[in-house]
Amino acid sequence: MNRFVELISKQRAKYGEREALRFRDYKTQVWASLTWNGFSEQIDRAAGALFTGGVEPQGRICLFTQNCPEILITHFGAFYNRAIPVPIYATSSKEEVKYIVNDSGATILFAGDQNQYDIAHQVIDECPTLKFIVTLHPDVKRHPDDKTTLTWDEFLSTGDKLGKEVLKQIEQRKQDGVDTDTMYLIYTSGTTGVPKGVMLTHSNMNAAMDAHIERFGFIDDKTDVSLSFLPFSHVFELGWTMVCLCSGIRVAINYNPKEIQRAVKEVQPNYMCSVPRFWEKVYTAINDNLSNAKPVVRMMVKQAIRVGKIRNLKYARVGKKAPAVIEKQYQYFEKKVFKKLRGAIGVTDSKMFPTAGAMLSDNITEFLHAVGINICIGYGLSETNASVSFFTEPGWTIGTVGMPISNIQVKIGEKNEILVKGPTVMKGYYNKPEETAEAIDADGWFHTGDCGEIAPTGELILTERLKDLFKTSNGKYIAPQVLETMLGQDKFIEQVTIIGDGRKYVSALIVPDFEELKAYADKKRLEYRNNEELVNSPEIHKMMEERINDYQKDLAAYEQIKRFVLLPKAFTMENGELTNTLKIKRAVISKRYRPLIDAMYAADYRKKKDKQE
Repeated sequence: MNRFVELISKQRAKYGEREALRFRDYKTQVWASLTWNGFSEQIDRAAGALFTGGVEPQGRICLFTQNCPEILITHFGAFYNRAIPVPIYATSSKEEVKYIVNDSGATILFAGDQNQYDIAHQVIDECPTLKFIVTLHPDVKRHPDDKTTLTWDEFLSTGDKLGKEVLKQIEQRKQDGVDTDTMYLIYTSGTTGVPKGVMLTHSNMNAAMDAHIERFGFIDDKTDVSLSFLPFSHVFELGWTMVCLCSGIRVAINYNPKEIQRAVKEVQPNYMCSVPRFWEKVYTAINDNLSNAKPVVRMMVKQAIRVGKIRNLKYARVGKKAPAVIEKQYQYFEKKVFKKLRGAIGVTDSKMFPTAGAMLSDNITEFLHAVGINICIGYGLSETNASVSFFTEPGWTIGTVGMPISNIQVKIGEKNEILVKGPTVMKGYYNKPEETAEAIDADGWFHTGDCGEIAPTGELILTERLKDLFKTSNGKYIAPQVLETMLGQDKFIEQVTIIGDGRKYVSALIVPDFEELKAYADKKRLEYRNNEELVNSPEIHKMMEERINDYQKDLAAYEQIKRFVLLPKAFTMENGELTNTLKIKRAVISKRYRPLIDAMYAADYRKKKDKQE
């Protein structure tokens, strides 16, 4: 019997009526709870319903929905049947959903809200293996011609009052499970080409749990709460949630990503997985508020941060006690400044906030630690079942992505590519033997496609995505993510894509934060009727140029952005410019904005020609 088949019954015996999951009620929007007893009972019903619905051992079911407790209930119900959940991002298009359902051969599709149901209903006739749909949100309206869709309650009811023979067969499936069974099929976000189904086994997840839990000696299963912000279709959030369930940490599930700031303040989580963009926004908001504060307040906060950096980065970071005078100052600022600052965000009792998926600037990392927000930076991929490395307490180093977890090996290969080997590395890509052989070499090393180096401390330093690295026409290599991370700190910049492959110098396409930009324009009494006029304003362009130059003043000349264009609208998933994990699809953007990019370089050519004439 697999570990995750036994987990819920063991936790039920230990915790009983204690809260396991917290979520907003669909109708009232008030936070509600599901106890371990209730969680276990719902999973038993889901397991019976999946069996009745014809799910076979190692059969696949797809879940196309926002975060909700029904996801976890269905996942564990699938494990009881030796079946495989296949998460699909809630923001996926019809074509993406159809591709994943057909590639995985799923027999049931769980759809969250009305939009997801509408897409599911559109694709069912184009997906031969799909038997029926289950809707999770109670307000979903079925199409008049729909005869195969069940509501969540209708679905669960099919798992009630099962005969002894059926219950015996389900129990036999539990017993027959082995660690080499595929536990999850996680589809990559596909920045290039079609998504690939990553096969993660139960042994992969077991190894990940062991390696993570051994580092977390500070967990308190009596009071700790983790807020699920990233989607469960993201291996990072999924893996961390499994750590929480194994450790007895309560999991508060945020349904609507747009309400995360409200949810953080209401839940006051001790833990929350996030991507760097969340903390970049927190950082810019804090600094923006400080810029409008009274001089005496700004001076006090500046002094507090200075003391916080000394105490938390120079001493606490490496497990040392700060000198008494520093500790006394810190405790004063903790009460007068830091606690209030964290309270305004909603993270009063900050234990650990795992952060990965992209780079976070050292400047922001230092600031957050100085004020008592314990950002734990890590690195991993779907293919490695999330974490390859993350900050170790104590002893982590700024500029790294932490120490590799204990049961894997990491080395640097050709072109500085990070290679990983160990029990957390995937079984392979589903139905793609050639791609699997390309990714995992004959000696078992998984080729991540990321560039890096290993620090003298043994920690991993992430430098760039190998496929993103480009060379200018002058032969200089440029790491675009480094520049994008640097500019991401600016309150006026929402999105940025660095250009320069095969070009003479580096340029950028920038999507401004229009709320901030409009506030600036109004303050300066600049006239504009729409976003197009705003981004084309010479005053706005000059202001942005000065800010960009200030950020890059310490870079080598060949690394600096020489020209940029402000775009009047954002890059979106709907337009195919972003993946579901909000990563830039560089090839798509380069093709779509090719005339604009060419014009940037042509304008520079004309300028030089005019000077020569």
